Amino acid sequence: MVEQEKMTVDERYKYLRLMHARYEKADGTERERLLDEAVAMTGLHRKYLCHLLNTAGPVRKSRQRQRGRKYGLRVTTALRLVAEALDWVCAERLQPALAKTAAHLATFGELLVDEALLEQLRVISISTVARLLKHLRQDEPRLARRRGAAPHRDLAAAIPMTRLPWDLAEPGHFELDLVHHCGARAGGDYLCTLQWLDVATAWSERVAVYGRSAREMQAAFEKVLSRCPFPILEIHPDNGSEFLNHPLMAFFGQKVSGVRLSRSRPFQKNDNRFVEQKNNTLVRAFLGHVRLDTREQCAQLNALYDALWVYYNLFQPVLRQTEKRYERTPEGVLRVQRRQDTAQTPFERLLATPALAAQAREDLWAIYEVTNPRQLKGEIQAQLDLLLATSS
Repeated sequence: MVEQEKMTVDERYKYLRLMHARYEKADGTERERLLDEAVAMTGLHRKYLCHLLNTAGPVRKSRQRQRGRKYGLRVTTALRLVAEALDWVCAERLQPALAKTAAHLATFGELLVDEALLEQLRVISISTVARLLKHLRQDEPRLARRRGAAPHRDLAAAIPMTRLPWDLAEPGHFELDLVHHCGARAGGDYLCTLQWLDVATAWSERVAVYGRSAREMQAAFEKVLSRCPFPILEIHPDNGSEFLNHPLMAFFGQKVSGVRLSRSRPFQKNDNRFVEQKNNTLVRAFLGHVRLDTREQCAQLNALYDALWVYYNLFQPVLRQTEKRYERTPEGVLRVQRRQDTAQTPFERLLATPALAAQAREDLWAIYEVTNPRQLKGEIQAQLDLLLATSS
């Protein structure tokens, strides 16, 4: 039989008790067949099985004498010293390193070892190590572990968790997210895209940042604030440390008075569903998953985003959901029915609201009138090809 499929002792006795009733009623030929089956199932010797099945019922006898300790004080002392040296790692990680680490500690005079002790440390089981560690490490200190979310816990607690409604009619409620351009490796500094998306109009803002320091993020926020043509009423990021930090919150509070801060629930990507969708269509669709990690690429990417700002906000129509209802089919399945309005550009949607000041309207109309979208599209492609040629 395969080793991992062997019965435990308790399973073996349970099987034999069930077999005993059949064995007792069988004739000689049938008993031979049952013995063949029992040998194959349990792995026990045929004569021993005859003895067990001929008794009144196979019962496991209790131990008459308790076993002595296999591993004495020397093994426990060596285990404690090695575990302490390795910062009390779990038994699965500690057991393979016991003998090697004990011999290494002996060279520094931390422990006295001989071949007998080392052999015991090599053959001790993981379960025995775990049992010993349970008693040895209960009062021993470990190295301090830093939890990533702890520094911003007080700040995050002051910012309400919510989900922006899909039917917001007033412009100025922005979902925020950060798209990483690290490629296949996340080490070192690399570019990120800070993206803002207005829920009501689909107006989008994108800024490339080099790294995620507070200074870089502040510069990106300042660029969005200076370019956004209508008031910002709410910002709604996820729980990333690049958003939830005291320098950035202080900076944003000074620049925009009365702005409402909210955040999505941890590990709930659908709370930022609108900007997550645009991460794909307005960022990944152009850049893919290449690595961008130089200041020159950051400048190139921001130039590309300046062109995309005009192209998507002024010329690209977008659909907006106008109705959402739930209907149950005759089979009892609950389905969501959605309806969209007529596609309009974010600029057109803004014009239909009082959010745009008179000067902002004139400025956007002037850009619209002098821009050839077909030519702009060719320029965007040329800038993108130049940028991707320098990526890795």
